[in-house]
Amino acid sequence: MAAKKKAAKAGAAAAAPYVQRVISDEDLRDNVRVAVDSAREAFARLQNNKSTPKTVLDDKKFHRSVSDAATALKDASDSLRAGPKRRKRKGGLLRKLLLLAVAGGVAVAVSEDLRSKVLDTLFGKEEEFDYTSTTQPSSPPPAPKTEDAPANAAS
Repeated sequence: MAAKKKAAKAGAAAAAPYVQRVISDEDLRDNVRVAVDSAREAFARLQNNKSTPKTVLDDKKFHRSVSDAATALKDASDSLRAGPKRRKRKGGLLRKLLLLAVAGGVAVAVSEDLRSKVLDTLFGKEEEFDYTSTTQPSSPPPAPKTEDAPANAAS
């Protein structure tokens, strides 16, 4: 009795990935549905006709239904064997490089020390120099005259 329960659990555990796959994969469900519908059509044509051998050999609609059912079953079994489809990640490396470039740009814009290091690396260190003029400054402009006495009074 315990062996039967153990075998039943093992069978259920083995079927669980397939059931999960059927639940999550819409294409697989469509293939199974098409296969069942096509098989029903073929069986109905086989039952409706009086001569079964003639239907099997000559009926084009019967042949098409059987062919559709076989193709759909093959597609369903292939997708079950292939396992779940993994989504392709788009732009993995490109997205990382873009994120790195944006982060670097923000860091250079925000940090003055980093900005000076980047500029020194790209263009070389700046030479610091003191400017000393060799020319003499021009004489100061004459001070404006203040009028203590009226200009026309002397005449």
